[in-house]
Amino acid sequence: MSAGNTDETSLERIGYRLSAWVERWMPSPFLFALILSYVVFLAGVGLTGSGPVEMVGFWYDGFWAFLTFSMQMVLILMTGFVVAYHPRINAGIRRLTEIPNTGKQAVVLVGLLTMLLGWVHWGLSLILGAIFAREMGKTAHENDIDAHYPVLCVAGYLGLGLTWHWGLSGSAPLLLATEGNEFIQQGVIDVVVSASETIFHPYGLILTGLSIAYALVVLYVITPTGDQARGITHYIPEDDLFESASDGGVEATATSKQVPAERINHSRVLGGIIGLTGIALVASQFVQSGIDALGLNIVNFGFLTIGIFIYMDPQTYREKFGEAATAASGIVLLFPFFAGIQGMMATSGLAQLMANALISVSSPQTFPVIAWLTGATVNIFAPSGGGEWIILGPPILEAAQNLGVPAGQATMAYAVGDAHTNLLNPFWALPLLAITRIKAREMFGYAIAMMLALTPFLAVVLFVLPY
Repeated sequence: MSAGNTDETSLERIGYRLSAWVERWMPSPFLFALILSYVVFLAGVGLTGSGPVEMVGFWYDGFWAFLTFSMQMVLILMTGFVVAYHPRINAGIRRLTEIPNTGKQAVVLVGLLTMLLGWVHWGLSLILGAIFAREMGKTAHENDIDAHYPVLCVAGYLGLGLTWHWGLSGSAPLLLATEGNEFIQQGVIDVVVSASETIFHPYGLILTGLSIAYALVVLYVITPTGDQARGITHYIPEDDLFESASDGGVEATATSKQVPAERINHSRVLGGIIGLTGIALVASQFVQSGIDALGLNIVNFGFLTIGIFIYMDPQTYREKFGEAATAASGIVLLFPFFAGIQGMMATSGLAQLMANALISVSSPQTFPVIAWLTGATVNIFAPSGGGEWIILGPPILEAAQNLGVPAGQATMAYAVGDAHTNLLNPFWALPLLAITRIKAREMFGYAIAMMLALTPFLAVVLFVLPY
């Protein structure tokens, strides 16, 4: 650390030192997944009575459970990447990055937009937050602003680390609001718990607003300045940052020398028709179903067809799509391993055992805090919001009913826990790591610092905030 930087705050020093420690010791996300696999395996054998052979079977059966979801994540990464890096779209993002005048302001702006997007849809937040962080780093470098790139990346990840499960795409509240959901079928609840009791209830909205404000203050405080601020070129070679991108179809115009097949491949008429047809289909889904149409498939389809439309040239779009493919390799490799971990957690009963142990020590007043801790703890090992809620929802809701805690309050308290420890587990950060080209160990020191700083705040707010 620089001795000359005397005006740094204590939180800034803590974040800097924690980042240095994590950068030294944190394994890659792949090794992280492997280590967690063995931890869960041993815990399952020791605590649930399942034998080693059974646990291996649970792991193998679960290993394939995320195949559909993995493809959805690959698509959201690749389609969002291609759209955002179209020259005209990228120019709009770059204009936003010109707003801040200091590195701290840059981090706060990225965090604010990412958390707001996270409340709207976690998929949009994940891809656009990563792209905004990278572009903010580039602009800061061009304007000679001391913006610490690892904290910019953490700010671009906060939609997944804080606000997403309280918002419009939150798995737990949306599942409870679905007619005939499996919790009703199991007899856990009698009727649907509408979004007005969770997402749009004052309890959920106040939690979201207060948490965003607090997180922005923490981001501002922990961001290193001066000599300690490491810009984007410390992590990405400058020559790789400013490669010229071609506008869709501009460089690949048809010429008289092209054979008919090439002219068809580059036909802007066909590209426009395909793109407009897809956009019309997406619009019709929202006309028919309103906000309920918003889901991962519709987001992916929307990005795909919008990309075709703005590039116009189908062949150029396909080539750009190919450039984005390499960024998806981490998802293809890691998601099956985390699916295997979830398979062991769910089938062996380990997740429910952990939930019951935590919930057994709660009271009506402490229950929201315990529900939050339950979601946060299990999320470290099984980071899938929907799948985790299927496992934990029944014991949490049954305990809430026994203690007289409203189902909506219990669900929203759990939801923040499910998001909170995403700041520790690099599972959801894989698309961001691919886009920002930063290593997990280079940014997760600050992510963990953010998680620790949020912990006392969330505990107090969940304890005192009435429903």
